[in-house]
Amino acid sequence: MSKFAIIIGTRAELIKTFPIMLEFQKQKIPFYFISTGQHNLQNLCETFGVKQPDVILSPPPKTSSKFNTKEAKAIRWAVEVTLKIRKELNKLPDLKFVIYHGDTLSTVCSSFGSSRFLNWNKKYKNVHLEAGLRSVGEVNPLLEPFPEEIIRRIVTFFSDILICPSKQAKLNLKRYKNKERYNMGNTILDSVHYASKIALNRDLKPLDKQFLLISIHRHENLKSEERMKKIMEILLSLEIPSYFTLHDNTKKQLIKFGLYNKLLENKNIKIIEPMDYVSFAYQMKKCSLIICDGGSMQEESLIFKKPCVILRMNTERQEGLKSNFQYLSKLNVEKTKKKIKEYLSSNFKVKQFKNPYGEIGVSKKIVKLLK
Repeated sequence: MSKFAIIIGTRAELIKTFPIMLEFQKQKIPFYFISTGQHNLQNLCETFGVKQPDVILSPPPKTSSKFNTKEAKAIRWAVEVTLKIRKELNKLPDLKFVIYHGDTLSTVCSSFGSSRFLNWNKKYKNVHLEAGLRSVGEVNPLLEPFPEEIIRRIVTFFSDILICPSKQAKLNLKRYKNKERYNMGNTILDSVHYASKIALNRDLKPLDKQFLLISIHRHENLKSEERMKKIMEILLSLEIPSYFTLHDNTKKQLIKFGLYNKLLENKNIKIIEPMDYVSFAYQMKKCSLIICDGGSMQEESLIFKKPCVILRMNTERQEGLKSNFQYLSKLNVEKTKKKIKEYLSSNFKVKQFKNPYGEIGVSKKIVKLLK
């Protein structure tokens, strides 16, 4: 029977966890794979060569977003999934570790469903991967990113073992002296390494000779017409080919605020469908600049040494801001336009730095620790 259970909800969680799963498979260590159904993971599992979930707790969505803005639906789903997680874990008598990743709704369900609050006589430990991220910036960190910052703090409270992706993340957890805390590095290093190897076997080409890659999907941006207008003002000023991977939620809000047609009319911006991770990582490696409001792209920017403009007020990836090629815009339109021009200038050079997330091989270290 399995001594390890891995619970995954979203594609982003799987992208950062699959190297650990591959390491388990390589060492012939059985693990029980639980999918919450928050995202459809089938294609990603096939791409990365990990086994399909042993159980899927809810029907996966057909679109990229399961809940959109329906908070009541999300809360009801979370309660149901938490109870189902508890039930699945109780089927595994030899269980030693329950592993989950990140800061999503599935993460908080996993941490609570595997905690002593629901399993008072449990004999296993629950492990949070990517623990210790904390938001800093211009606004109340509990409100941005929302609800991720709140989820991180809840998950820390319910977890036994905290696997941190950086020295800073571990420092953020120094008051949790009753927890096991380890700085192991960031598994995204292994994810990018595997994705790059897969890309070699595909006939991939850069989107353009020189181009920008854009991704906007954060809840706190999408719900605000004022913010989206500022973001659009920045994007419409771009002077080289720019490829916008448009998520369905983002498109819906752009249409609502009357901004979508402005994108269509701009000669430098090309709207494209979201790509699979291997293709997207390849394009990040080839682009001249990343413009985003997500978290993982900030990490990938450090790996590929690509300038990155972060369209947010706060960030929990503080490490990158110490480099000379990541910029937290705080949605200041004019300063951000100026920074983009600086990054695209032929005079701009990325200064040498040591990646704060470690080196390739993080996943092997984590498996060794758990063994």
